[in-house]
Amino acid sequence: MGNARARRIPAQLVEDEDYQLRHERVAGIDIAKAKGDVCTRLPPQRDGGRRASRVEDVPARAREILDLAVRLIADGVELVVMESTSDYWRIWFYLLESAGLNVHLVNSAHARQLAGRPKTDKLDAQWIARLAEMGLLRPSFVPPPEIRALRDLTRTRLQLVRDRTREWQRPEKLLEGALVKLSSVVSSLARTKTARDILEAIAAGERDPKALAALAAAHVKGGRAAIEEALEGMMPGGHHQMLIRVHLDHITFLDRSVSAVEDEIRAALDAIPAAWGIGADGVPSPDPGPGAAVLAAAARLAEIPGVSPGLATAIIAETGLDMTRFPTAAHLASWAGLAPVARQSGPRSRKPKKGQGDHYLKGYCTQAANGAARTGTFLGERLRRLSKRLGGNRAKCAVARSILVIIWHLLASPEARFTDLGPDWHARSGDRDRKIRAHLRQLQALGLDVTITPTAA
Repeated sequence: MGNARARRIPAQLVEDEDYQLRHERVAGIDIAKAKGDVCTRLPPQRDGGRRASRVEDVPARAREILDLAVRLIADGVELVVMESTSDYWRIWFYLLESAGLNVHLVNSAHARQLAGRPKTDKLDAQWIARLAEMGLLRPSFVPPPEIRALRDLTRTRLQLVRDRTREWQRPEKLLEGALVKLSSVVSSLARTKTARDILEAIAAGERDPKALAALAAAHVKGGRAAIEEALEGMMPGGHHQMLIRVHLDHITFLDRSVSAVEDEIRAALDAIPAAWGIGADGVPSPDPGPGAAVLAAAARLAEIPGVSPGLATAIIAETGLDMTRFPTAAHLASWAGLAPVARQSGPRSRKPKKGQGDHYLKGYCTQAANGAARTGTFLGERLRRLSKRLGGNRAKCAVARSILVIIWHLLASPEARFTDLGPDWHARSGDRDRKIRAHLRQLQALGLDVTITPTAA
């Protein structure tokens, strides 16, 4: 080094978390489909003794699990921890929680066994219990029962809508085989009444293109003449007629199912007092009416561009209404998988990975971002600006995160209301002098000498 002084890098003091013994009495459960291995960790029975572990097999049946709850309560267990194994954890979590125990559900990856050690269900249960007593496992978010019921309904509705979309795609392929070019002259088979009426007539045995075209609405794209031309030369056979009927009947059934589930969703949301608003008379109500002091939760979220009332309800079903479970908006974004995961080692910083999270909530927020893209609002302008720099998909992810941050604030403060910043917010909020200097440097680089003269107010 010679006389050169080595550059000293100041040390950084980071406060560590307390990983000493946090819980005296804990239970860890390794869950399988038909049973669970339960390890109960208890204090030593004598001074100077060692902590004891009691390991037992418990069948995954309600009576045995409730008997286990009685034993754990008698032992004074403070915390019960289990892995989120498929959906098999639900009977354990729900029954032990209903018995009054403090139950935590943890990510299986966080409780992974150390490499090089034997792996059995009993050893896994002991390992989970030891991690739990040291406070090394973070609990996952499990919503309360009323939100779980709402979540089941909204997710079922989503699956039914997807099934209906797939069912509408099947007749389109079938029609091409029958030389029926209906999909080329209507905007959509699923969303066009004209298409449905014509398919019903074909399934009933009608073959005359002119008679089928007469069923089209007067304002159909291209007019009825275009419909008649698309149907000329069609050759539907008897099996086409039968299969079209099968698909239309299935679609009708799915329409009724979606409608019934939507009615249940509205009833389930109205039954949650935390989702109610407050009317002008100060009385809480699911529908506070005009002049409400506090809007209902779904109505507050529906004010965000791109968020419809149905989408707002689905988002509530995923996040719940108690934002104390997420200390900050960043915690909620991370839980939804809308926060990048840092990947840095030494001097290298690689491109962050996508976060793993609630893919339903992530999809809902991305859907809202797509809806906001077509609006003249701050969110729409933000998406358009980011798309030029980041590309469409990354820009949608960024705007989806912005929408989720807004949702956190609206649910954390029921009195808050969404206020749009306007599409010109970036222009108004920027540093005017900094923009002038940047433009002057660009012009000077082109060899121009520019004099700035402010316009009269």
